[in-house]
Amino acid sequence: MKTADLFREKTVFSFEVFPPKKTIPLESIFLTLGELQELTPDFISVTYSASGNANKEATVAIASKLKNQLKVESVAHLTSIQQSKDDVLVLLKELKENNVENILALLGDPVEGSEPKHDFKQASDLVSFIRQHADFNVIAACYPEGHPKAPDLDTDIRHLKTKVDSGASQLITQLFYDNDLFYTFREKTAKVGINVPIQAGIMPIMSRGQIERIASMGRVTLPPKLLKMIDHYGDHPVAMRDAGIAFAIEQIVDLLAHGVDGIHLYTMNNTYIARRINEAVRSLIRTGSY
Repeated sequence: MKTADLFREKTVFSFEVFPPKKTIPLESIFLTLGELQELTPDFISVTYSASGNANKEATVAIASKLKNQLKVESVAHLTSIQQSKDDVLVLLKELKENNVENILALLGDPVEGSEPKHDFKQASDLVSFIRQHADFNVIAACYPEGHPKAPDLDTDIRHLKTKVDSGASQLITQLFYDNDLFYTFREKTAKVGINVPIQAGIMPIMSRGQIERIASMGRVTLPPKLLKMIDHYGDHPVAMRDAGIAFAIEQIVDLLAHGVDGIHLYTMNNTYIARRINEAVRSLIRTGSY
């Protein structure tokens, strides 16, 4: 099933997982997938790393297991900065053979020590290429505060419009922690004619170190309320975990009340977090569905 069709009938709730590192058996994630399946998400996306920490074989295998064995709709990420057009065609063929119908098309980040390929200069080029060569539902990423490399949000939204015009049928946001910035972003996208569903990407904060890594990404505003929470609970792991879950739940409740198209939860392969949040918001998502 193409996940874009889900938005016609419900508020969509989905998860994201990442493959284990090459040094860890792929089977190590299968228990996690089974536990997430029990939470009945609308789909689960599987990240793709061009850095060597994971590989396309793992992404395809996990997406295939979700779709064909666990009967959960899957989305395979595809980054193009290290891929030639021929590489992408091979991957599209593999995904098709494994009944995977959905791709999150990304440019990706340069890999240190490796020369990028130049077949795809922008993510929109990859979106267009996939739509021209195969019948996939193509999803694109978006940034409520603007991509870190964009000069400003308005410029980034114009680039986003190009991705949608190239064939992206739904959008998933980068993580954010200030809902008001998301609402402003949503208004701006509507004004330029972006009318595809936009899922809010939510990543719970579990540790002080995590928030420091997020801050280093650029263009992720950390509200005073969140900073105070981290300052108060950051040295107490269990309390910090529970506070992070509570903050994420509060974010999601507010988003649902404001009619968000869907929630995409960055699980970090942590089923405890996913289960706690699912229990708190599932009835609200059902209430908000059409």
